[in-house]
Amino acid sequence: MKRKLMLLMTCLMIGFGLVNAQVKKVTGTVTSDEDGLPVVGASVLVKGTTVGTVTDIDGNFTISNVPSSAGTLVISFIGLQTQEVKIQPVVKVVLKSDAEVLDEVVVTAYGTATKGTFTGSASVMKADKIEKRQVSNITNALAGAVAGVQIQSSNGQPGEDAKVRIRGVGSINAGTEPLYVVDGMPFDGDLSSLNTQDIESMTVLKDAASTALYGARGANGIIMITTKKGASGKARVNFDAKWGANSRAVTNYDVIDSPNQYMELAYQSLKNAGLYNLGYDDAAAHAYANSTIFKNASGGVGYQVYTLPAGEGMFTTDGRVNPNAKLGYNDGTYYYTPDDWEKEMFKNKLRQEYNLSVSGGNDRATFYFSLGYLDDQGVIDGSGFKRYSGRLNGDYKVNDWLKVGANVAYNFTNSRYPGEQQNTASSGNAFYIANFAAPIYPLYVRDANGNIMTNNGRKVYDYGDGQSTNQSRSFMSISNPAGDLIYNKTEYLMDIINANWYAQITPIKGLTLTARYGLHIDNTRYNDLGNAYMGQTASYGGTATQEHMRTFGFDQQYVANYTFSIDDIHHIDLTAGYDGYSMEMTDFYGYGTNLYNPESYYLGNTIDNWQLGGVKNEYATHGIFARVNYSYNDKYIGNVSYRRDASSRFAPDHRWGDFWAASVAWRISEEAFMEDVEWVNQLKLKASFGQQGNDDILMGDLTTKNYYPYIDQYSISGANGVYSDGVLYYKGNPDLTWETSTSYNVGVDFSLFKNKLTGTLEYFGRKSSDMLYNLPTAGSLGYTSMPVNVGSMTNSGFEMDFTYNIIQNKNVTWDVNFNATFIKNKINELHENLNGRLIDDTRIYEEGESMYRMYLVEYAGVDETTGEALYWTADKDEKGNIIGRKKTTDYVDAQNYRIATDDMMPTVYGGIGTSVTAYGFDASISLSYQLGGEIYDSGYAVTMHGGYQRGGTAWNKDILNAWTPTNTRTDVPRLDAEDRYTNSASTRFLTSSNYLNINNITVGYTLPKSWTQKMQIEKLRIYFTADNLGFISARKGLDPRQSYTTATTALYTPIRTISGGINLTF
Repeated sequence: MKRKLMLLMTCLMIGFGLVNAQVKKVTGTVTSDEDGLPVVGASVLVKGTTVGTVTDIDGNFTISNVPSSAGTLVISFIGLQTQEVKIQPVVKVVLKSDAEVLDEVVVTAYGTATKGTFTGSASVMKADKIEKRQVSNITNALAGAVAGVQIQSSNGQPGEDAKVRIRGVGSINAGTEPLYVVDGMPFDGDLSSLNTQDIESMTVLKDAASTALYGARGANGIIMITTKKGASGKARVNFDAKWGANSRAVTNYDVIDSPNQYMELAYQSLKNAGLYNLGYDDAAAHAYANSTIFKNASGGVGYQVYTLPAGEGMFTTDGRVNPNAKLGYNDGTYYYTPDDWEKEMFKNKLRQEYNLSVSGGNDRATFYFSLGYLDDQGVIDGSGFKRYSGRLNGDYKVNDWLKVGANVAYNFTNSRYPGEQQNTASSGNAFYIANFAAPIYPLYVRDANGNIMTNNGRKVYDYGDGQSTNQSRSFMSISNPAGDLIYNKTEYLMDIINANWYAQITPIKGLTLTARYGLHIDNTRYNDLGNAYMGQTASYGGTATQEHMRTFGFDQQYVANYTFSIDDIHHIDLTAGYDGYSMEMTDFYGYGTNLYNPESYYLGNTIDNWQLGGVKNEYATHGIFARVNYSYNDKYIGNVSYRRDASSRFAPDHRWGDFWAASVAWRISEEAFMEDVEWVNQLKLKASFGQQGNDDILMGDLTTKNYYPYIDQYSISGANGVYSDGVLYYKGNPDLTWETSTSYNVGVDFSLFKNKLTGTLEYFGRKSSDMLYNLPTAGSLGYTSMPVNVGSMTNSGFEMDFTYNIIQNKNVTWDVNFNATFIKNKINELHENLNGRLIDDTRIYEEGESMYRMYLVEYAGVDETTGEALYWTADKDEKGNIIGRKKTTDYVDAQNYRIATDDMMPTVYGGIGTSVTAYGFDASISLSYQLGGEIYDSGYAVTMHGGYQRGGTAWNKDILNAWTPTNTRTDVPRLDAEDRYTNSASTRFLTSSNYLNINNITVGYTLPKSWTQKMQIEKLRIYFTADNLGFISARKGLDPRQSYTTATTALYTPIRTISGGINLTF
């Protein structure tokens, strides 16, 4: 019996030992002490091991492999105090706020900082806001989202960059775009190659203290883009898919769309021409209008689309369309009837996007892998943007002193980009033709029976050239973009590789040595087919253009950083390094005509008019830099930085420039006298001052970069083995050197009422000196300008940014945000030869004034007696002395006395937004706005013509208020096909540039976890999202976002996209 008892006890002991040798399972929940909400993404690690996980969307976690010997869990999250708790089967952890790390992380030049200790000016846009925007180019996501940043876009083509302006424009003839830095490396590639779903945050650096270390390339501000990385814990799989439809966000002006009404206005224009210009009486003028209306001259429309009874005219004596006239005309070969060009040209097109990512890691290595597909078909045939993207981002801690990592992205994009949509005078511009064509023209060619004719299964289009049919249009003859977009083919095929890799050594505590390399390769093939069937290219037997552009960019950085503290009070951060960048761009192109195969754009398919060319450009910068950060007890903070830069754009003797910046901050909230002020969580004053250089001078078109402005540039010509003397087309300046930008910033950051209200107020200024400028010269010299350093300009203003958390508890959150920027521009000095003023066509640049002013004839209304347009001119005495001003109908004389407009820049611009979550539902809206400026509405001016050389051009409905003998009190001149100055450029077409745009509305629902867990899904969210849902401006059709000065509907419209989607996390 004793033996049996001993055996039993031995078995029990062995059993207990086996149990103790096994692992334990721990589950728990992590919440925030501040609001009771779950902490999503908190790190939960078993102390002393690599075992751990992260919390899910409900703050829950499970660790199934806890070693039996372990006794403590370590729970951490950014902005909350790290806690250690004893291991139990079920753990509930409440993390408290940590005032020291509560601030969001700001990505800075060659490092990061918390907003609380950051002395410069920066704003952060995080992934949750970026991912809501349905954009194929990240620049468009910034609209209204960041204080101090203004987005302008005159090209809605999918994939195209918007113009990003950070605190105004700092130069007249130099580049004004900010520098983009992706994961620490300057990025000169195509921004459409960056998948927005891969972006963790975008940080906009706005002052010299923030941007100085990047030298010349950061003179216009910097946008730091940080891509997503893996996190320690179990691997996560995320899939997001959305499907939607595109439409025009900004439609056409409010034009006459009735054929009869249009024809009656055309009659009025022709009859007035007879009465007031040709000397006809009423009967003769009526007969003249009837006989001219269908002619392709003198204000006629050029097309007969009405069938008239024999011997009857188009109009009755009262100016009405003959009631016996029937819309539709058959000439025995073709049938002519109007088509709705807008409806046929602009279509609701598909947009679809799919993204898959996998991420994870442990305490030694992390990884992030993603694949993406985007198909955005725009709003017209022949345009659109497809992107296939992939990214792999990984970091590996080799040992305690060595860490390595790499981030590689590959993209293939197919941009179907019919370039004519950006040329407002092009016959291939669908937006110009469809918006400005009278509602009387056929779009298609119809046979005598009224059937639309076809060619190889495709519709045949009427080009109004007298060849596709028997009639010739007055408006844009030899053009039909609808046909071009179907029969022609334009595409940009891009293979893009963006990669960076690094090695980081930590030889001693506090010292890190980093070598980082960046590579950008862009191989772009441009193919263009001009069809051989109809239109302008058909006269050449079809055309083919091919171009191969290759850009190779390489960046290398070597940075040493040493941080240390003295008595845990004096915190010092020293940084020094070298940054070198080189770029090589090659371009080879060819053109030919007369296609053997009318569907092939390859040059080998052409036999005539071969043209070939090629070019190579190189650019390089070298910079050495240093920075010192000092903090006294995280209360008083100072920063000094210096960079010496060299640019290949300048001659060797003028290549180097020295630039510096300094900034300070005082965290008032850390003072002892603030301890009892409980409603102030953070209060910081900051100020910065510094200088930077700009080397980005442009060619005369203000678009093309000039890589060699210090040398004379020639075009090569010759034939049969004999070279001709080179033709000088650009006069270089060997003395050209850096444009210098001096900026200051003074501001306050605050967080109040238990961090419910946070915000920033800043006053800023930037003065550009020795501006890079193309000084006009006499054309007789053989060149029209030469580059010089001249003058100075200042941008100054005030910006504010607020966020208020109205409700924040476990079930409901609601916050609102608002930002506004007030800015002024002033030219301080111009070249001495200009005597303080430069007039360039309709623009005027004058010392002491804004660069955004126009120089126009001043409109004076309408002569009530004759209906002619009146303009202000000088009133002179008998000796020719100006004694005042007077009204005149002589526009040519008035041009000698033009006036400068007021500053056309908006007084204020910014954004407003709010987001709500409640019991699984979420909703958000973001808007952008602009107030206080003026803009010249050139598109509207076209639709307010009087008929002179505008036969067949659309009329705005405002023309119905034109002067007539019975409507004399009006500001719209009479319709008159012989009056060339009725709608000439003048202050008449200035209007408010105010606007309000709904950038995005998103509504979603996340299914309860108790439902999704049964399907092995961690999170499932369905949502609907809409971009550019609503737009309000001074008049229908006007989009002031195109520029500071002019706007028209003859450009590719912004796109409205409405989609539904699903997001899954496993």
